[in-house]
Amino acid sequence: MKLASTSSPGAGLALPGQPQGAYLLMSAAAAPGGGGGPSPAAGGGAAPDPQQEGAGLEVSEVTVTYRNGHTALRDASFAIPTGTIAALVGVNGSGKSTLFKSIMGFLRVSQGRIRILGQDVRAAMRRNLVAYVPQSEDVDWNFPVLVEDVVMMGRYGHMGFLRRPRLADREAVTQALERVNMQPFRHRQIGELSGGQKKRVFLARALAQDAQVILLDEPFTGVDVKTEDAIVSLLKGLRDEGRVMLVSTHNLGSVPEFCDRTILINRTVLAYGATRDVFTRENLEKTFGGVLRHFNLPASDAEGGVMGIVTDDERPLVLRDGRSTVRGKDHDVAPGSVPPGEA
Repeated sequence: MKLASTSSPGAGLALPGQPQGAYLLMSAAAAPGGGGGPSPAAGGGAAPDPQQEGAGLEVSEVTVTYRNGHTALRDASFAIPTGTIAALVGVNGSGKSTLFKSIMGFLRVSQGRIRILGQDVRAAMRRNLVAYVPQSEDVDWNFPVLVEDVVMMGRYGHMGFLRRPRLADREAVTQALERVNMQPFRHRQIGELSGGQKKRVFLARALAQDAQVILLDEPFTGVDVKTEDAIVSLLKGLRDEGRVMLVSTHNLGSVPEFCDRTILINRTVLAYGATRDVFTRENLEKTFGGVLRHFNLPASDAEGGVMGIVTDDERPLVLRDGRSTVRGKDHDVAPGSVPPGEA
């Protein structure tokens, strides 16, 4: 890991091997901008109606093609209104990372348009509107940096050219650490923390940045149930403040627990809408193909009925007689939603 070699406000720590040494551990506000003009391309569904969806995060018929000619994302469209937690669900290589990079301006879209709170990507980045919480395996935890320094990276876009923290910056860091219950660890090395504590530090960085759109990459990988509950509680609080959270996850079982909307992606958006409407077995099979498995288990004599399990070998989605179970509570599954699978 090294210090990012970029003059953009909001730069911080970067990952080895990343282009220009400027991706992942830095604040998303360091992005050089991106987006593009509207495209007449068809396919992938009609573009969202901003008036109907609200001015949160809008992706309209976006196609991203790399310089080698590979198209990683084609005609993708969805809209997330403010005050919403949305899940981004898909297999590895389905375009989730490409979408995140495009939203942060690290990749220019070949066609289509991305709008963030009604602004194009460059304008949103200049206003520090987008924050990024990386997945743990993308970070070199041996880099010697203190917890408070990681959180202070979220303030870089609010500082002057010399990036000298002011009283307001230090107060923002303290408030962010207190909100995620990490204030006692502010002088610890980031590499000394547990997996769940590291996640909370990066959430604190997003809070210190005062970002209105937060992109989270596999936030529950490597954390225990207690930490997952704490993260979900925090995300719900941010939702109530009107922020937008887009959560990339393989964790099928957690999606119905806290995500208002779901985007199913496999090189394009296959389905998007309220989680209870689009989180169906048919849509999951389209998204995961042969990777997804589903089977039946007999319930106990006391419970009766049939227990269905849908899994991609991470945390399974558990159903009992056609109803999803969320930490022991049954929730209705929309018609056509994942019923008990076949053996």
